[in-house]
Amino acid sequence: MTMKSKRIVVLGFIGTQLDKGQGSARWERRRPSVALTQHDDLVIDRFDLLYDPHFAALAKGIGADIRSVSPETEVVPREMAIADAWDFEQVYASLFDFAKDYPFDTETEEYWIHITTGTHVVQI
Repeated sequence: MTMKSKRIVVLGFIGTQLDKGQGSARWERRRPSVALTQHDDLVIDRFDLLYDPHFAALAKGIGADIRSVSPETEVVPREMAIADAWDFEQVYASLFDFAKDYPFDTETEEYWIHITTGTHVVQI
């Protein structure tokens, strides 16, 4: 009996510095959120892209670039307002609320946390 593999779901913040880029030059630099979906031997089924509303345009652009390099990847933008991403209490409270309400399905999905981007507090 062959065991069906679970779908791979990535949860991660956009990097307001590391992921940014405009025009064709953006393809010349490493943008971690996009790069994660560019591996030939790995398909990310869904990328839940967390972003602050101030960076909605960047999130939209990152989502479009992910879809262009990995059409198999569903990009789900998820707005998460954090007034101060360097404040442990605010970050913890926002992530706790997100996790409490997130529709986890551990029977069919495997969750990966992308911590390359975001402040050090977010990474912790």
